Amino acid sequence: MVDFAQLRLVLKDRLEQDRNIHSINAEGPTLEAAVAQAAALLNLPVRRIEYEVTQWGFGGILGAGKKGWKIRAYERTQVKKQDPAAVQTEETEEVKAPVIADKDGDVFVQLSQDGAFLKVIPPSGKGKRATEAMALKALEDKNARDIDRQVVSAAVKEADGSYVLAGQFDHNLMHDAFVSVELSDQEMKAFIQISPPGIGGCDISYETFISVLRNNKVVHGIKEEFLREFADRPVYKEKVLVAEGTKPVNGRDACMQYNFETDQSQVRLREGANGKVDFKDLNIIQNVVEGQPLAKKIPPEEGVMGRTITGKAIPAKNGKDISLPLGKNVHVGDDGGTIVADMNGQVVEVGGKINVEPVYMVQGNVDLKTGNIIFLGTVVITGNVEDGFSVKAAGNIEVNGTVEKAELDAEGDVIVHQGITGKNAGSVKAGKSIWARFIENATIEAGNMVVASDGIINSQVDAFKRIICQGKRAHIVGGRLRATEEINAKIIGSPTSGTETICEVGFDPKSKSQLDLLIANKEASEKELEDIQLNIQTLVTIKKQRMSLPEDKEAYLKELMDRRQELVSELQNINEEREKIQVFLSGLQSRGRVSASAKVYPGVKIVVKDCKEDIRNEYKAVTFVLENGLIRSVKYEEPDEEAKRGPDGYTTT
Repeated sequence: MVDFAQLRLVLKDRLEQDRNIHSINAEGPTLEAAVAQAAALLNLPVRRIEYEVTQWGFGGILGAGKKGWKIRAYERTQVKKQDPAAVQTEETEEVKAPVIADKDGDVFVQLSQDGAFLKVIPPSGKGKRATEAMALKALEDKNARDIDRQVVSAAVKEADGSYVLAGQFDHNLMHDAFVSVELSDQEMKAFIQISPPGIGGCDISYETFISVLRNNKVVHGIKEEFLREFADRPVYKEKVLVAEGTKPVNGRDACMQYNFETDQSQVRLREGANGKVDFKDLNIIQNVVEGQPLAKKIPPEEGVMGRTITGKAIPAKNGKDISLPLGKNVHVGDDGGTIVADMNGQVVEVGGKINVEPVYMVQGNVDLKTGNIIFLGTVVITGNVEDGFSVKAAGNIEVNGTVEKAELDAEGDVIVHQGITGKNAGSVKAGKSIWARFIENATIEAGNMVVASDGIINSQVDAFKRIICQGKRAHIVGGRLRATEEINAKIIGSPTSGTETICEVGFDPKSKSQLDLLIANKEASEKELEDIQLNIQTLVTIKKQRMSLPEDKEAYLKELMDRRQELVSELQNINEEREKIQVFLSGLQSRGRVSASAKVYPGVKIVVKDCKEDIRNEYKAVTFVLENGLIRSVKYEEPDEEAKRGPDGYTTT
């Protein structure tokens, strides 16, 4: 198993090495300019840049003593956020057209030691432009003199948002505005407070704000756009937040992303095509197949370090790793983080572990509480299967009680410890054998044997090999029973019952049913083809006589010819399937026999391959076989040991 903690340390060391190799030095008049230069050199967006200040810049006093910024920069480590519920490889943002608000143009005047400076900003949207009169009034309100009207006119016309020297004023150094800086919250926030300028006092420009913050070691998280607007529209004698540090982000702990419902109490009702909810389909069982991914571990994330406004790094905690919750019949996939099923069955979480159970146990009856059951394994039911419910399994189905008017379908064996009472609507199918104490008024189909210890009454029973009734009350009365090799019971038929009992052997019942259906389909297709041929012939004759047909008749002729081609193709397929089944049936080496250890009553019909015999006399301890094209009675022959032994934990007697 991969050691994620050790792997993380190795990757961290490599990252440090890469930083040393791929770092560059950059400089600029401001920190932002230096970072922008570094981003250009590294061919990365600014948000992907990490840096260390190697020389602190200084804005100077009235331009004197100005010093640039120098940094050592490298690519920021990227931590991709992953949602445990849905892991996404890459997020794309939809680009939306910006909404432009209607805003009038405006003018601003700032007084500095060099003179009175004017800035004109353009309007947006449908806003009105600033006028020269507005600019002159703003200058006059600031007591500006020697105003250069040409400069004012050009500034209003261009409205480029930059300050230009437009006049002079009588400077009073004692009346200059003053700014103070306060760092708080452990150097995570910076506030400024400014006093208003007096008459002839200078305003504080954006560059001065930045310079003062730098002098107070504030280099990170500066709200530059806010400061630009604040310099134009200052708020006096109030603390204003102008910089915020970046808080560290602790890495998310590892977690499991489950591909199944971990809350077993959840009932997932399903709406049918008619818009109604079938409360028998509760979908409680969560089936999985071998090789199916059941859960995936989302690895822990590395923390993203924070930074104070003075540039100090704040460490972050890395997420904690977890061990995989491996239970029974599961394994770890090749990626080292996915839990995969070892077999078909039911996935459950027990004690925090993921398990695949090959057997689904129903404590009690299959009813409204459990709903219908579909399971990719073996189903064991301690009670009954009630009317109207179904149980389907890829393995065996074992019922300790009775099966009522229900549907059972298993790829393996079906074992019913009591009996099957189908009420003329229930059905039981098995890919292998069916074992029951009795079968009554039901439809039964087995890929191997059907074994009933107490008898079969008024049922349709098909078995690929044998139908066996061997017990104290092992009667076969009424219905139609078909098996390839043998039908064996204690008593067949009844001296009083008027119900017809038919026993057929010597052929595969399923193949025989398919053959009968193919023959019926062939006869129907041939009859339809004959009618179509007559209609086509009639229309062709009319067309020859009149040289053409009306549009609707021409379309009908084309439709008939297309249908004729379909029927020809269908008949060809039917004949091919029919030939395959006939070859299979003729190749069966089964001798075919019908046996009764006690009696066979008159009225029973015996069919062995293609020969039929109506029993008119009572027979005792007899076996009927086919000899020289005739059904003959011989001494009773016992069933083999396989039928007597029964499945594990269950006997026929």
